[in-house]
Amino acid sequence: MKIVIIGAGVAGLSAGCYLRMNGFETEIFEMHSKSGGLCTSWKRGDYTFNGCINWLLGSNESSPFYKLWSELIDMSSIRFITNEVRYETETLKSTDKYGSKIFHLYTNIDRLETYLMDIAPEDGKMIKKFIGQIRRIQKFEIPPMVQSVPKLLSWKEKSKYIEHLPLLLFLNKYKRITNTSFANKFKNPFLKEAFQLLFNGAELPLLVVTLPLSFQDKQGAGYPIGGSTAFADKIEEKYRTLGGIINFNSPVEKIIVKNNTVAGIMLMNGKIVPSDFVISAADWHFTVFKALEGLYVNKKILALGNLKTLEIYYSIFFVFLGVNRSLKGFPSNLRFPLESTILSSDGTKYERMELHVHNYDPTLAPEGRAVISVNLYTKNGKYWIELRASDFQSYEREKKILAQQVIDVIEKKIGGIKDNIEQSDVATPATFYRYTNNWNGSIQGWLPGKNLMAPSPISSELPGLKNFYMVGHWTIPGGGLPISIKSARDVSMLICHKTNKKFKTK
Repeated sequence: MKIVIIGAGVAGLSAGCYLRMNGFETEIFEMHSKSGGLCTSWKRGDYTFNGCINWLLGSNESSPFYKLWSELIDMSSIRFITNEVRYETETLKSTDKYGSKIFHLYTNIDRLETYLMDIAPEDGKMIKKFIGQIRRIQKFEIPPMVQSVPKLLSWKEKSKYIEHLPLLLFLNKYKRITNTSFANKFKNPFLKEAFQLLFNGAELPLLVVTLPLSFQDKQGAGYPIGGSTAFADKIEEKYRTLGGIINFNSPVEKIIVKNNTVAGIMLMNGKIVPSDFVISAADWHFTVFKALEGLYVNKKILALGNLKTLEIYYSIFFVFLGVNRSLKGFPSNLRFPLESTILSSDGTKYERMELHVHNYDPTLAPEGRAVISVNLYTKNGKYWIELRASDFQSYEREKKILAQQVIDVIEKKIGGIKDNIEQSDVATPATFYRYTNNWNGSIQGWLPGKNLMAPSPISSELPGLKNFYMVGHWTIPGGGLPISIKSARDVSMLICHKTNKKFKTK
């Protein structure tokens, strides 16, 4: 029985691995010349520019995702590190009692609590609530639902999850508390401003901070030394050792359907590849409205397609520099206000910037040198995509103008950078779109709403279409690599169930 997989990102590779383990013939078709999708990094001279993983949920046994990753790769072969500080935020209006404008979000919870109590003892009650939320998460046993598909469980099996009701009640209680609403309860002006700026001025659920911190404190959400491509390569290697086939530079034009059942795919070059199942690990909008011509939709899907239900996750304007400076001791992730607003030609105004110094990974730069990156989020990725397609010279000009403004800011912040740049690169939303085909250059599928517990309006299947599934970061708002492997595993289990096979992971 043959299964065609569209896309060789982490989701596509993971699905390929699980299906090969269960005896299916698989073939992956990838539009790019390499695997990994958005989980990527690339070389420029002696430097490696890392474009994805800052931390990975499941870097040790404290997270249930460790078991999933371990089903595909030898996690002990990867060195993970957890930075002492997740990020440092520079305030604009206030200082702490020592006159510092830098707020440190430590990944060690005991250290974080001591720090917070020291700078704002008057807010002891709120600090205890914040730290208590993190420690409470750590005490919960994450439901084994991570390793199962709810629709395949019997009522008896589902009844066992009643013991996890306290976790669901806890998440339900905190789902609507945002960094801003929480910050407004602080008395200390520095702490209030720091929490308001936890997401560089955006307002998101506080759980977006507390959940990762609960794992980072236990080293369960670390960064893999070597970067994103090195990590994705391990999954590709596993897939190949299982006998899986990958076709690069093979963009898909259409998913072939006969009698409302998928029958294969047609490539851009006209080649037809028959199959019994098709799994799309490609872009959601492309899959639903182009490859399947919008024939298998309902009101819920049309609402998603018209962006009435969810927003697309931001795209990024990325500036990378390889510099002849060590920058050891400089904060690895600093968020700070700009002296003057930067206005992108796409209409986005930037009043703050996030400066990333990759000084914790010795494999990314030669000894005594460093990689610096700045990512500017934009909701108007479509502008860059259309500009590149219609007026390449204007695209290059606007790209250079914005990149130069970023470099000027870095020069002022660090000093001694411009004269020491040895390599550089700029990636725009058009870059992400060209290499991954993600809708409007999105870097992570759908943007999660303020209510993290809201039911997902997305399904891995489409109404009226048989033997077809979707996997990847478009299947759950927020996306990310854990969703990629989880969705790939779930769909593999569904296919095994449908074909009367007992799912196995070896």
